[in-house]
Amino acid sequence: MTNFTPREIVSELDRYIIGQNDAKRAVAVALRNRWRRQQVSDDLRDEIVPKNIIMIGPTGVGKTEIARRLAKLAQAPFIKVEASKFTEVGYVGRDVESMVRDLLDLAIIMVKEEEAQKMRIKAEANTEERLLDLLLPGQTDQSPDKLEQQQHTRDKLRKLLRMGELDERFVELETETSSMPQMGIFTPQGNEELGMNIKEMFGNLFPKQTKRKRIKVSEAREILIETEAEKLVDMENVTALARERTEQSGIIFIDEIDKIASREGLGGPEVSREGVQRDILPIVEGSTINTKHGPVKTDHILFIAAGAFHVSKPSDLIPELQGRFPIRVELHSLDEKEFYRILTEPKNALIRQYSALLKTESIDLEFADEAIRELASMAKMVNERTENIGARRLHTIMEKLLEELSFNASELTERHVVIDAEEVRRRLAEISKDEDLSRYIL
Repeated sequence: MTNFTPREIVSELDRYIIGQNDAKRAVAVALRNRWRRQQVSDDLRDEIVPKNIIMIGPTGVGKTEIARRLAKLAQAPFIKVEASKFTEVGYVGRDVESMVRDLLDLAIIMVKEEEAQKMRIKAEANTEERLLDLLLPGQTDQSPDKLEQQQHTRDKLRKLLRMGELDERFVELETETSSMPQMGIFTPQGNEELGMNIKEMFGNLFPKQTKRKRIKVSEAREILIETEAEKLVDMENVTALARERTEQSGIIFIDEIDKIASREGLGGPEVSREGVQRDILPIVEGSTINTKHGPVKTDHILFIAAGAFHVSKPSDLIPELQGRFPIRVELHSLDEKEFYRILTEPKNALIRQYSALLKTESIDLEFADEAIRELASMAKMVNERTENIGARRLHTIMEKLLEELSFNASELTERHVVIDAEEVRRRLAEISKDEDLSRYIL
């Protein structure tokens, strides 16, 4: 985990997310506490549990983005799940324990890539020898004179190979293909892992087959490096490291938690919703989940929950679950000023994205400042009139504004295009004024 201070974490989040300082500070402290816990003595370390966070705010204000960017900063396994997809044990739907299994699978991919990268230098050396074998087939004469001549030829080819002179030459490469027939395994919903295990079992019963392919040396090099790196990676060690990383630094983001909040006095599906909360509770409290890669303890996984809570409120969650989310932060709705900043300031600002996309067609797209302010004003107005979907409204407005330009970009002779406020009003004013039309288009 990178050793960032809370201030540095907030500063890094500011590069991508506008506003919502309370939420940023809360997640920055939670992440720093991870590092602090690692510095504590062993006897106390296991006693310190993460302070889970619940984010309350309307859609499109940055809840998911904050959690996603946080996981990237932490270089930690991160998974986003939707609470509404889960059902109580006994009902048709996904089992809540699958979120931990999915997190471990992601951690294994993450660690495997890291380990393969560490082995890349050794893999490249092995690849070089394999490529030379392919370029010089049939060296079977073992007489001293022939051996010396073959070594001299091999050294010359090695030099040419390293210089890239042989990249366009073709070689025949044997690649592995499975002889297992394609089949689908149908399992009850919630038991997807059973189906995967059955497929793995059948896959091991069928022998591996190889087929020869004629490809360029440059392509063969990449294939062989990957193959050699995979051979050098110790999968038992990868699994052990991934389990440890999942347990010590995993982050699970539970979105739409308000959808499983049970409103008092209501019947029907409310029973199932409360059941989901009770199933989530032991995972958040800390329990051991059995996976195909071994048991995973959830005691130190950080849980971040989020919900709009339009209809329900956090107090509608069962008291035990409320108690496991001690930090609550409220994210406010975005206004015109923040929309303007979202369009211009972040590293991945929409204006920059569209300019970069059209640059691929050799079109230099420029937005006047008044045009950006007009876009921000329209986004706020449409959100107020129809449904408030936060910053996501900017995507629909920008797409509508640049629809014609994007379609005709490859045929335009004019290479410098300036979007001014008049152009924004011309293309969007009629739609934004007509409330019924803006519901469908914007």
